[in-house]
Amino acid sequence: MPIKIPANLPAFDVLTREGVMVMDPDAADRQDIRPLRIGLLNLMPKKIQTENQFARLIGATPLQIELSLIRMTEHQARNTAADHMESFYRPFSEVAESGEKFDGLIVTGAPIEHLDFDAVTYWEELRQVFDWTQSHVHSTFGVCWGGMAMINHFHGVAKHMLSEKAFGCFRHRNMAPSSPYLRGFSDDCVIPVSRWTEMRAAEIADAPGLTILLHSDDVGPCLVEDPGHRAIYIFNHLEYDSDTLKQEYDRDIANGTPIALPCNYYPDDDPACQPQNRWRSHAHLLYGNWINQIYQTTPFDMDRIGEATA
Repeated sequence: MPIKIPANLPAFDVLTREGVMVMDPDAADRQDIRPLRIGLLNLMPKKIQTENQFARLIGATPLQIELSLIRMTEHQARNTAADHMESFYRPFSEVAESGEKFDGLIVTGAPIEHLDFDAVTYWEELRQVFDWTQSHVHSTFGVCWGGMAMINHFHGVAKHMLSEKAFGCFRHRNMAPSSPYLRGFSDDCVIPVSRWTEMRAAEIADAPGLTILLHSDDVGPCLVEDPGHRAIYIFNHLEYDSDTLKQEYDRDIANGTPIALPCNYYPDDDPACQPQNRWRSHAHLLYGNWINQIYQTTPFDMDRIGEATA
């Protein structure tokens, strides 16, 4: 089955060229199927690139997915055209006021990790989003800063600044092979990392109800399950394209920002070489497993979403 997105969203043509099944809303409405409603709260500056990355992964399952794009109400995007935001995104205040519910919600990262959480201009509204998920979203997936923010909100776990950026492709150990989210995973896997902060394994372990599913000896915990809040959190970037780390490296070099070569990324550590993607299969496994887990457990009647914790 395809992912249901507007035919004029840039991701529609990108994914069609890649062979991902996409369907415009008119065609989807003719199918007698309840699609899974997945929201994307997109906090990244490059909105279109991020839309493509997540739509590619959640649209690769046999299920019909209806993707809804959401933004913070007052925060204005500076790197994406205003007409794109106006055409395809709804502010969270409008979504919350409508009372609608979602089978899943992805909360992306944001390039503000150097700030304390309460120094972020939209922090109070984001806390409202997190609380709203408990009654209006069946399963939430927090990514990078978004995942750290959710753990901090629900469990008080702190994020810590690193002395240097964790940047590159790092091996991670599968700590829970029986987890439904890691179905099909190898004993270890390579995952792109790009962050200046960390959450520490010991502090996560001290928080009741949290389980570390993927961990790296080099860059710490990666994937954390929080069943009490029907959420999982990933601190790293399985959704990245092959050249995303290259784009970040080239940007910093061009801006004169001190940056080390991303670890284990370029063949022979030569930035003139084309990077090789060694994480794509595990990216599809993780997001496919998340979608499947939602499908297996979400109520058919969407009004019942959140009943247990409402």
